[in-house]
Amino acid sequence: MADTPWWKQKVIYQIYPMSFCDSNGDGIGDLPGIISRLDYLQKLGVGALWLSPVYPSPNKDNGYDISDYCNIHPNYGTMQDMDTLIAEAKKRDIRIIMDLVINHTSDQHEWFQKSRRRIEPYTDYYIWRKGEKGKKPTNWGNFFGGDCWEYDDLRGEYYLHLFAKEQPDLNYHNEAVIESMEEVMRFWLERGVAGFRCDVINIIYKEAIKNGKWRPALTGSEYYLSTPGCHRVLHRLHEDVLAKYDAFTVGETVFVTPKMADDLVNPARGELSTVFAFEHMETDCYKIKWFLRRFSPDRFFACLTKWQKALPWNTVYLENHDQPRSVSRYGNDTEYHEESAKALATLVLTLRGTPFLYEGQEIGMTNFDFPDMEKVRDVESINIWNMGKQLHLPRSLRWRMIKTKSRDNARTPMQWEDRPNAGFTTGTPWLSVNGNYPRINAAKQENDPHSVLTYYRQLIAFRNGSETLQAGDFTELYRRDGVYAYRRNRKDESLTVVISLSAEERPNPASGAVVFSNYDRQENPPRLSPYEALILREV
Repeated sequence: MADTPWWKQKVIYQIYPMSFCDSNGDGIGDLPGIISRLDYLQKLGVGALWLSPVYPSPNKDNGYDISDYCNIHPNYGTMQDMDTLIAEAKKRDIRIIMDLVINHTSDQHEWFQKSRRRIEPYTDYYIWRKGEKGKKPTNWGNFFGGDCWEYDDLRGEYYLHLFAKEQPDLNYHNEAVIESMEEVMRFWLERGVAGFRCDVINIIYKEAIKNGKWRPALTGSEYYLSTPGCHRVLHRLHEDVLAKYDAFTVGETVFVTPKMADDLVNPARGELSTVFAFEHMETDCYKIKWFLRRFSPDRFFACLTKWQKALPWNTVYLENHDQPRSVSRYGNDTEYHEESAKALATLVLTLRGTPFLYEGQEIGMTNFDFPDMEKVRDVESINIWNMGKQLHLPRSLRWRMIKTKSRDNARTPMQWEDRPNAGFTTGTPWLSVNGNYPRINAAKQENDPHSVLTYYRQLIAFRNGSETLQAGDFTELYRRDGVYAYRRNRKDESLTVVISLSAEERPNPASGAVVFSNYDRQENPPRLSPYEALILREV
């Protein structure tokens, strides 16, 4: 597999820097903290680290509102720390992937401040419009709830913000904006990063600014969702910059179909390497994540199969900084915590595609245990809570929505040890630590041969050495009553994966010799225990 790109062979691990490891006691994770944990990550077996934004930012959206693309936020350290991280990771055969947020900047960015004042060449770096007859320019909705136009007294016009009002959208009809982003990419690629995770990349180009067809949420999205202009911009970035550095890209792409995803990643088009699709993450809701729906394993499995068949290569993930913890969402974080965490590990590491893990997933971290809104810090959750209040939704329903889907579920600090603040910081953490850290922490699992962490290490090592799991074909074999079975086949080896996401015993639909078992079985059982997972080799 010498000609296979590295990102088709390796496991990628996402770090949310604020919550990973704090080296100086200020309660915020930082780059030296990440450096101090590189040996842990090497032992885990991952081949690349995706860092959520570490750029200077007012942190209105925890770093996704960038005020300087070519520097490091003082909370996280210095540019020297970043260079050290890149170099030390390389010594351990680990690459660094930066989070590139180019749909919008912070309203504190120099470009926006000069655009407000009509200082060239920044006058048209953003999307400005005059309102008509006292009304806002369009009826578009906002990803965080509410509308997406904010009036600026200094300029005397409204600016577009599809996210928080402190995150004005850039204008990709402007050639200078594209050139500026190419310079940002070159800056980091020259420093040695391997590529970029591209935030909400399929909404960067607005074809037209006019009223959209009313929707319960995101009215106006027909004018910016995966537009022809978006494809043109991505192709240009690829040709001008990315291809010259052989850079890896993974696009966060909202509301995409398999056809739309293929248009973004088809090598013949020269746009992105891979994308994050979200359809499988929407199987427990009605399109919008706050419209809750009972989780159905079979519906979830059907969606995974759909994407496995539709694209030649997928990204495979169950968690990130915006999603709830998978063991709380798809597993059972009480009665079958370890079993279901291992079953989900088996799923994410054996489907065809590049696996992405999120910090703490490898030890089975769970959703937050906050009793009410007082400890919630996520701007999206706060907005939804307030909007629900305005709509007179019952307080209990609002809290169930937040508790189930808040982004803070993923953002509680990493649980390293059974000591104050889970060993994340010696100070006061920026977000409260989950109270279950004495039971769930990396140190406790380090030398336990049956722990979730040990299982992840063993399974990643197996995948790293398996051409069948890295590159084999995918065939669904069985999907019923919470049980999923599929075959990975390459050359003369065939592996069958069986996963139950049921809390009840179920018939085992597959035969073969046991290679992996989350119940430590030596023989293939006729019936599956709750949340059982098996990897079988045909004999």
